[in-house]
Amino acid sequence: MRTATVQVPRSFLALTAADLMTAPVMTVPCEMPLREAARLLSKSHISGAPVVDSNGTCLGVLSSSDFVTWAGEEGDLAGRGKCTCFIAPWGEMVDIEDSPDEEIRRYMTPAPITVMPSTPIGELALQMVDAHVHRVLVVVDKERPCGIVTSTDILAALGEWCRSAPQARGRPHTRGR
Repeated sequence: MRTATVQVPRSFLALTAADLMTAPVMTVPCEMPLREAARLLSKSHISGAPVVDSNGTCLGVLSSSDFVTWAGEEGDLAGRGKCTCFIAPWGEMVDIEDSPDEEIRRYMTPAPITVMPSTPIGELALQMVDAHVHRVLVVVDKERPCGIVTSTDILAALGEWCRSAPQARGRPHTRGR
């Protein structure tokens, strides 16, 4: 999997999903058992992936927050010893081995936020904020995922843009002590 190397144009706002996306995007088949999908995400060191049907059409997204939702319903994992886990942002551990052996379509988030490759960075950010998500799927040809843009990708592009010509944007404000 390739992470996009951002070549920052003169205008930060000229960046598009195609400039920022990681491609190809790893997808998860909708009939895959939850336990197997959790292992795949863990081994790939990613926190979420699009769930696709046999035609490659995106049906939803499976992310670490979906596992946290499941763990919250099923109970506490504290004191169970060493395990392969997803860790929620607030520190809750979700043991992959204790996940149900059911299809992920029961646990995924349906109707993910999707964008076209030409979607500008400002629109990407607004869609993430409005939907309270950290990733949008870049799709072409009948909702087929071709890439993914995360909030980290947007922050990385902003950082590179700020670094590229700080004198053109003025000096950053620093607080006095």
